[in-house]
Amino acid sequence: MVSSPGDRGGLFAAGLDLIVSDPSANQAAEDAEIIQAARNGDRSAFGHLYERYARMVHGVLLTKVPFADVDDLVHDTFVKALRGLSGLRENGRFGPWLAAIARNLANDHYRRSVPETQLDDESMAAQGGSFPGPDMSAAGVFDAIRRLPEAYREPLILRLVEGMTGPEIAARTGLTPGSVRVNLHRGMQQLRARLKLPPAAEKESCDEGNK
Repeated sequence: MVSSPGDRGGLFAAGLDLIVSDPSANQAAEDAEIIQAARNGDRSAFGHLYERYARMVHGVLLTKVPFADVDDLVHDTFVKALRGLSGLRENGRFGPWLAAIARNLANDHYRRSVPETQLDDESMAAQGGSFPGPDMSAAGVFDAIRRLPEAYREPLILRLVEGMTGPEIAARTGLTPGSVRVNLHRGMQQLRARLKLPPAAEKESCDEGNK
């Protein structure tokens, strides 16, 4: 099961400046080989794809649906991808294709569901606790991200909640590295302003995340 935002609290507690490993430069080629094996009926190959892309799918869904519904929709996304794998035109484009499936399922879910309620400290704490500091709870940071413009929410959640780097976000979602870099930079500025945090470390954080 994919971890909850509370499980990744250290990302926020570190001052939004966590540095994580960059993805392999050969990821697209590796994906193509794994996907071809999955097309040939190798279920373990599709399991490898799940391990590689579950964080991305989880983050994409978190930007659009209530947390309580995310795990079920992660499962639904991969089930739909497995069933439709024969329709994937380019094996090396699995990530963007999968992200599109997740976004479509999230949009469908949103249209069917009642208006989403905001997460509060109590519900977030039930998923894994809160962060240190008098005014910086898990719920507060997460809610601040979800109040940002849509273009910034997904990259920031993938970066700060799911622990992905800028290049990893670009490779797995199909966004260009430049757009990820710009959206992280602008989104981080707006997030810090909402949280009343000093902007001094923000450029360094974004630069490190996009190496």
